[in-house]
Amino acid sequence: MAQYLSIHPDNPQQRLIKQAVDIIRRGGVIACPTDSSYALACHLGDKQALERIRQIRRIDDKHNFTLVCRDLTEIAMYAQVNNDTYRLLKSLTPGAFTFVLKATKEVPRRLKHPKRKTIGIRIPDNLIVQKILEELKEPMLTSTLILPDETEAIADPYDINDQLDRVLDLVVDGGIIPYEPTTMIVWDNDFPEVVREGKGQVDFIARKEDN
Repeated sequence: MAQYLSIHPDNPQQRLIKQAVDIIRRGGVIACPTDSSYALACHLGDKQALERIRQIRRIDDKHNFTLVCRDLTEIAMYAQVNNDTYRLLKSLTPGAFTFVLKATKEVPRRLKHPKRKTIGIRIPDNLIVQKILEELKEPMLTSTLILPDETEAIADPYDINDQLDRVLDLVVDGGIIPYEPTTMIVWDNDFPEVVREGKGQVDFIARKEDN
């Protein structure tokens, strides 16, 4: 059965943050808030936890996971970031954006796009997940908490606990978070391109349909 921790969204209790991080380090799969939805999350290097997330969502090994990072320095360890990319990331983070960038050698092969060798990366604007990442001192591997046959993530942590209590190790209650997908920006060529418009607002980058 999953533990259930109610963490204050504006003043996260450090004692509870440490409990959450201990569970992640022990190989746990958690449900935690972000700025766009609740997400399933686990330790970056834990293959078994990754497979558990795939089973919960019923997704195959072609599904792309997202690395949730603390800051720009951490992103540079896992994605190729030049000066132009850095300026864009700095202007849009933290925020409801997913950046698809060329992966570095630090990223396990199983997490890269098989053909493009890219990785999705985020720095969410949510204090709870920021505090978890600060305590963990490394990224988490995440996937939006959309269950099979559903089109939106579960917004209420009580519902998450009710439906997934037996398959999760922890539910972090950070309040109700209505689902709004992130804005996805791909930069694996010479310029960025918005391939999905979502919660993150940006009007100075070309949309896919504009090209």
